[in-house]
Amino acid sequence: MFEVGFGEIALIAVVALLVLGPERLPGVARTVGALVRRARASWQNVKGEIERELAAEDIKKNLDEARRAAADVHSEVNAAASDIEKNSTSQGPSSHGGQ
Repeated sequence: MFEVGFGEIALIAVVALLVLGPERLPGVARTVGALVRRARASWQNVKGEIERELAAEDIKKNLDEARRAAADVHSEVNAAASDIEKNSTSQGPSSHGGQ
């Protein structure tokens, strides 16, 4: 998320030491650390939820495509069956080589 190098961290620590003093700095550092951990955990939860939603949408899309393909196959099979039925009734029983 943020890219903070060692120099930036050292500068922030020096400024915090000057502003807060050595007595209050450890408590503030613990509080800031806890807030950063909570923010990271919240971000990971949001990120995980978004990834799950995207996966669910992808599954729904794949399922819809499979349903469409199955419907196409079903219609092709019905059309082929209809053609076979037409051909068999139009030729009649005497044209199959009967003697």
